[in-house]
Amino acid sequence: MSDTDHAFFAAVPRNLEGLLRDELTALGVVGARETRAGVTWQGDVATALRACLWSRLASRVLLTLGSGDAADEQALLACVRALPWEAHLTADTPFVVDFTGHNASLRDSRHSARVTKDGIRARFHDLGLEAPTANPGGEALRCNVRLSGSHASVYIDIGGGALHRRGYRRAAREAPLKENLAAALLVRAGWPAVAERGGAFADPFCGAGTLVVEAAMMAADIAPGLHREPSGTRFWRGFPAETWRALLEEARERARDGLHRLPPLFAGDIDPEAIRVARENAVRAGLEGRITFRTGDVQDWAGPGDVTAGLLITNPPWGQRLETNRPVERLYMALGDWARTAVPGWRMAVFTGHSQLLAALGLRADRVYRFHNARLPARLGLYTLAAEPAAPQRTATADAPADLVNRLRKNLRHRRRWARREGVDAFRVYDADLPEYAFAVDVYNGEEGVCAHVAEYAPPEKIAPRKAERRRRAAIAAVAEVLELAPEAVVLKIRRRRRTGSQYERQGEHALERIVHEGGARLRVNLTERLDTGLFLDSRGIRRRLADGADGLQVLNLYCYTGSATVQAAMAGAHTTSVDLSRTYLAWLRGNMGLNGIDPASHRIFRADCREWLTEAAERGERFDRVLLDPPSVSRSRHGGTSLDIQRDHVELIEAASALLAPAGVLYFVTNRVRFSLDGPRLGTLGLVTREITSETVPADFPRRPPPHRSWLVSRA
Repeated sequence: MSDTDHAFFAAVPRNLEGLLRDELTALGVVGARETRAGVTWQGDVATALRACLWSRLASRVLLTLGSGDAADEQALLACVRALPWEAHLTADTPFVVDFTGHNASLRDSRHSARVTKDGIRARFHDLGLEAPTANPGGEALRCNVRLSGSHASVYIDIGGGALHRRGYRRAAREAPLKENLAAALLVRAGWPAVAERGGAFADPFCGAGTLVVEAAMMAADIAPGLHREPSGTRFWRGFPAETWRALLEEARERARDGLHRLPPLFAGDIDPEAIRVARENAVRAGLEGRITFRTGDVQDWAGPGDVTAGLLITNPPWGQRLETNRPVERLYMALGDWARTAVPGWRMAVFTGHSQLLAALGLRADRVYRFHNARLPARLGLYTLAAEPAAPQRTATADAPADLVNRLRKNLRHRRRWARREGVDAFRVYDADLPEYAFAVDVYNGEEGVCAHVAEYAPPEKIAPRKAERRRRAAIAAVAEVLELAPEAVVLKIRRRRRTGSQYERQGEHALERIVHEGGARLRVNLTERLDTGLFLDSRGIRRRLADGADGLQVLNLYCYTGSATVQAAMAGAHTTSVDLSRTYLAWLRGNMGLNGIDPASHRIFRADCREWLTEAAERGERFDRVLLDPPSVSRSRHGGTSLDIQRDHVELIEAASALLAPAGVLYFVTNRVRFSLDGPRLGTLGLVTREITSETVPADFPRRPPPHRSWLVSRA
């Protein structure tokens, strides 16, 4: 293996994969590709070590050794034993194993780590070599195993542990902000560009000073890994000591030069102990005397004086039990009022766990980004403060009718709680609740920020066009206000009576895309180019049923659309087959697979007319444990296939799909046709048992009647 043949994986917190890819590319990585919770690439060790030293966002940098089946203890042992450990460790190499993930057989990560150690030692014994010794209590080379379903990926941690531990922070205060998350907030807030122009920095709730120290290190070109030693990496056989020393010397020289270019940096907190800790952290980071610290209430600070441009970014107290904790809300109101007068013309960014607290600022957000702080969902609101101080404006805009605003706020409050419990990123918040405003509003909490999809049920012809347009503008204004979105983040579409076959036509050229999470999967949605977005939110329950307990099963997805159900089943360990006639949606499916680290080549994907494919599959004797049959209500293929009317053709279609069921297999049949009637008696004569499960598959955010879809469980008698 040449030095350029290594495969690497850089881990990163959820939602930051794109930022890390861009950062690594700027550091010289070629071919960086986003994957779930990280970025992969092929390259040399020197570039990977540069990433260890200079990446502000990565959690770890791992050298990929290999991967394989790990369905149970014996499979894991065999997987580890087959890897070339002798190329990376010697008998004198102390090592530890970091194991993450579990499945039905491997439930205890500590036991799985012990099995991994046994596999490493067994490899040496198989070759007649003396085996290395695990050293969990001291300095050691870190070996890393990540288990997903029944698949294990095995690495060597060449960064020597968690890269967010820069070495400058000693005392851990309550709810600390990890250094790499702080760096990501600064990047999202545009600090590198502000600093490049000589703009100032301020954090009035600095706590332990993580944001201001990270900001200073960025502005001064100080490598984040300069003050940490990659513990244990020196024991790796492939560690190039001379290369590492050269990288460190280059970083020290850049830091010396960069310190002379530092812009003004201000940090404050009402807690004297917090300021003491922040000062100590700054000293350990090599920034003694470079930051102006102050103790006191933010409202008592006059601001940074004559500095006319800069970034105010802060992580104020989040508060608990928000509905009854009014003092926290008032704190945010005061922060918004203070910022207008103290730093007019500045950029402002506020990080919090509650969007209601962002609303209390009384500022219109330019953008809101979605983050996680540890396991807590969080938001970063970005604002542009007017150059001339303005009076606080907290009332609804004139275009946003109070009754619609109030209904949206009420629905959003309840739906967000529900969505948080369910782990849902995209959900419906309003569905023509008020007859005057016949819209459906869906919220997409994407990795790149929040968007709203507003679909109008086309008004009757008797409604004057100007009146209808006023209602549309009012709806957009209300949604933008309640969700704190810029107008361009609210997408309006009009649902008219469809012509046959036009249900998914292209709507426009400009793509507004987001990556959302559902069922543990990352899925791409497109809010602008078509009437559909690529993810039918009401079918969430069906996708969950298809994936639950699917490890090792054969799963068939007919009329697979963008493959969200396929991806979730594949992530659960299923062997999937997907069929659709659309090139566009099959490409979308492959893209969704790539977002989750799934190789499309390891699953079966067919571009075909589903009825023709079912006939051919039956002739081949194919069998499936689970089948999802979710056809359009009416369609006519433009490629010469036969037309489909689901009311007319459902018995034939269900019969053909059921013919592929394994002995204990089940079929999920779904339709969104209004006034559909299942011919149960006729299906019964074909030896099929049907049970309607609509009430079990329609989610709580779709309470309207009639339901958005109906569903049945079909099995053989």
